Amino acid sequence: MNRLCFLLAPLLLLLGACHRNCGEFSPELDYAVQDKYLQQLPAPFPPLSESERQQDWGREYAIGVGFSKQLDLYQAMTAFKRAEILTPKEGTERLLEMRYEILLCYYFGHKYSDVIFEFEHGALRNVTPAFPAFHDLLVILYDSYQNLSDEDKAQHIFELIHSHYPATAENLELSRAFSSADFSQLHLFSETPPTNTTVKPFLDSYYAERKSPRTAQLLNTFIPGAGYFYLGQPQSGTTALLLNGLFIWAAYHFYHHGQIAAGTIFTSFELGWYFGGIFGAGLEAKYYNERIYERLANPLMNNQRLFPALMLRYGF
Repeated sequence: MNRLCFLLAPLLLLLGACHRNCGEFSPELDYAVQDKYLQQLPAPFPPLSESERQQDWGREYAIGVGFSKQLDLYQAMTAFKRAEILTPKEGTERLLEMRYEILLCYYFGHKYSDVIFEFEHGALRNVTPAFPAFHDLLVILYDSYQNLSDEDKAQHIFELIHSHYPATAENLELSRAFSSADFSQLHLFSETPPTNTTVKPFLDSYYAERKSPRTAQLLNTFIPGAGYFYLGQPQSGTTALLLNGLFIWAAYHFYHHGQIAAGTIFTSFELGWYFGGIFGAGLEAKYYNERIYERLANPLMNNQRLFPALMLRYGF
């Protein structure tokens, strides 16, 4: 009886630990900004006048806009910075525009630290809702702070967005629920119009396809490899079944012939394969579910423009 408890205790502990680990859900969602998408977005600022175009800074500014529409962000940023240097002091409004264009280049280049540095150490921190790109600036700052895990500043920006643009704030909440796989929040959205028409079909599809990590672990507990067959991985399942069977047979063979040391060695090998298989089946179920989630969520978030970058109202 004591020996049985000794053998079952680590099994139960491992199953409990594995179940918790396999519950850490972390899908990777991403968006793709195409040239065509940026080109169809209107510019937030008035076009350069003919006299402005004739000046050195105006030519650099126009070059920057041209490169940015092609998503050649490095060249665009260089041109905007040259234009900023050449702009006379009295051109305050145009200088703010250039600072914003530089910040936008950093954002589309996923340089979130540079976005924040550009904002916190420049004149853009003083802009008001009268600034043409104020909505987009707030969205960019919120997303950048989120990516840098600065929750306090992200929350402060979110409150500003909620105050000035409540519809955008709701979309950002939904975006965050999808991106973080916050199922409790997603279920709330699935019960509330108008988001229920988007979220409920998504959840129904996900739950119809997902696999249970616990079921995969339990199947592998009773029949090594069965958890992998459950996940649609016959090669891994066959390998696990054969290896466990081989080590069990070898351990029995050595014990049966009185070779205790060899039997103990093969038993320890078998325990490693056995417990490793249980843990591995749970992890594979987790990865399986993450891939399903990504396959369903990525096109939905792109089509519904739920990524912050796709909520921008203006381009270059």
